[in-house]
Amino acid sequence: MITSTFSAFRPAFCAALLGSLLSAPAIAGAPETRNASIERGEYLARIAGCNDCHTAGYPETAGNIPREQWLTGMNVGFQGPWGTTYPANLRLYFADMDEEQWLARARAPMMPPMPWFALRDMNDEDLLALYHFVRSLGPAGDPVPVAVAPDQPVSTPYIEFFPKNLPLQAATP
Repeated sequence: MITSTFSAFRPAFCAALLGSLLSAPAIAGAPETRNASIERGEYLARIAGCNDCHTAGYPETAGNIPREQWLTGMNVGFQGPWGTTYPANLRLYFADMDEEQWLARARAPMMPPMPWFALRDMNDEDLLALYHFVRSLGPAGDPVPVAVAPDQPVSTPYIEFFPKNLPLQAATP
């Protein structure tokens, strides 16, 4: 009797089981996919050196800075022929930016010494992983100083990006 009863419900049981198996990855996979993107973004931020400029004290401590302070910008400027620029507080910068805005911004020229061409050459998946990682940290820190035009006084510490002791160039063509 039990066998014949189960036989009658077998098609419905199989359909329900198949439906639950097919929908489980869609439900459970979304957070896993987002977490994998965040982890990839952290990896990319580390190997691309984002913290080197965008986290105060990071290079000086061999990266031994609490994660809560990561990517909050720096008040030490970089000075060159372009003027003086400051590494952005990426956590505040990304707070009001959506994915499409980030993809467009990442491919546009930026002020030196930011190696924007490295971002330009990344694929969308990697750029979005960086975006998700920075957004996962949440907004923190203060805005950095605005850029200063060439030949204008600077009131903050800065690093000069002017070559010193260049070899003499040949005077004749």
